[in-house]
Amino acid sequence: MKDIIVKHGAEIRNIPIGSTVEDALIAFCIVKACDTSQYSDNPYVGALVNHELQSCSKILSSDCTIEEVPLFGEMGKRMYRHSICYLLCCAVSMLYPSRRLVIGHSLGDGYYFSFDDDLTLQKSDVQTISDCMQSLVEQNLPIEEVALPYEEALAYFSENHFDQTSALLATHNEPVIDLYRLQGYLDISYEPLLCKTGLLQIWELKPYQERGMLLRYPRAYNFASLDTFNDNPLLFSIFKEYKAWGSILKVQSLGQLNHLGNQNTIESFIRLAEALQQKKIANIADQINIHSNVKAVFIAGPSSSGKTTFAHKLSIQLQVLGKRTVKISLDSYYFPPELAPRDQDNKPDLEALEAIDVQQFQKDLSDLFDGKELHLPMYDFKTATRSYEKESVQMDKRTILIVEGIHGMNPELTASIDRESIFRVYISALTQLNLDDHNRISTTDNRIIRRMVRDNRTRGTNAENTLNMWPSVRRGEDAYIFPYQNNADVMINSALDYELGVLSPYAQPLLRMVKPSAGKAYETARRLLRFLENVNPIPDTLVPDDSLLREFIGGSEFDVI
Repeated sequence: MKDIIVKHGAEIRNIPIGSTVEDALIAFCIVKACDTSQYSDNPYVGALVNHELQSCSKILSSDCTIEEVPLFGEMGKRMYRHSICYLLCCAVSMLYPSRRLVIGHSLGDGYYFSFDDDLTLQKSDVQTISDCMQSLVEQNLPIEEVALPYEEALAYFSENHFDQTSALLATHNEPVIDLYRLQGYLDISYEPLLCKTGLLQIWELKPYQERGMLLRYPRAYNFASLDTFNDNPLLFSIFKEYKAWGSILKVQSLGQLNHLGNQNTIESFIRLAEALQQKKIANIADQINIHSNVKAVFIAGPSSSGKTTFAHKLSIQLQVLGKRTVKISLDSYYFPPELAPRDQDNKPDLEALEAIDVQQFQKDLSDLFDGKELHLPMYDFKTATRSYEKESVQMDKRTILIVEGIHGMNPELTASIDRESIFRVYISALTQLNLDDHNRISTTDNRIIRRMVRDNRTRGTNAENTLNMWPSVRRGEDAYIFPYQNNADVMINSALDYELGVLSPYAQPLLRMVKPSAGKAYETARRLLRFLENVNPIPDTLVPDDSLLREFIGGSEFDVI
């Protein structure tokens, strides 16, 4: 059998063609590869093969470079989470072959799953599924990559009630479909899986709400145990509301969305999706109007959640109710970078509250509440200097301030202000669409794509720089935004079910410019490209001028940049 040349660092080995990634790692004496007995010592669970993440079960067919991927790391974490979802779906298929299990969304440190039927989910059912999963782990069974002819794969998913997977495959035409196999169970995973069930040692399956269950996973900083469970009923209620919208729109998966495009009915779908979001914004304005003491609305959310456009649209709805509005951006209160705190890389931490001139903001807010006339600040990020608006502002009894910024939920920002005078809105792009039955669309990935498209348009930033910056953005969100989200009076989901079809033609060329030399950014770019290959394009000409999506692709009537 012909050998292939594999390079690991400065070392080179010849190994037989058809060997797996695990075989190659072992050839380089990387003995911890997929060794379940070494779980606490951080075994290697995959590898970057020519800089692209692959499972240890991946068969090597050509010369390559290889770099091991440990379990306790960003890429290992993603593989682990996808693998425990696969394990759950396998157990359910074995126990309840006629029932359709559907992944819902992430919630804290877990994924919500439910059955798409009217049968009651008992606690005993959840325990039975958990016991089956644990048995599969204890048997340390192989999870293998296999390829099936297109027609055979489509027939398998149709016969096994994987309706959304069948719908997605119906919009594909590849001759073979790559699957993962555990005993007789087959399923698609759009990211590499661990190659042995014995590596899936830390998880919990628990009943959640009336009809679902939560599959919990360990946090990235502690793979040895699970954190104490902290419920987030407000966030769950938002997901539940938007799942109901999915039923109204009759689209709950990417396959169904692609099918609408093929039928040329996407335009009416877009109008309905936009109308539902507009109705939600109007409802929030009504809630604010009920509270006669409210003088300021604070809007906060993570990067690329659409805070700026939402602030404009909420302002219009409040004006419909007879209010005057004045918009304030917390970004206008930034200190110069040299006065900002430093992050773990010793760079200015612009995500920290201490990067904001909180004292000046509180004084301005108090003065406005007292009816004083003010010139609001502006901050120039290019020159890192603060100036002031030429036109002054002043509040009267009808005026509501709309304050937008990532720290809007942080109580320290408004410690000196009467709580009754503030209404807080938390906004995030929480995708309700699934790829298929068992693979969700990551909210974080959706936001990365939004930001990459926007920053390239408004700042000339290439995709590599955006992807390299993203880990710092995520650290800031975890530290300064997400812990305060439940301080909100109301939450809103800014995701539009059709937006990936519009964003994909913008994002794919940017991602293709990220080359193997880019390191981690390249792996992320390849992963996002693999995902976007499932998305059929939607013309941007169909996007309304006042759509929140225009904040990212351009052409907004609000001149959002």
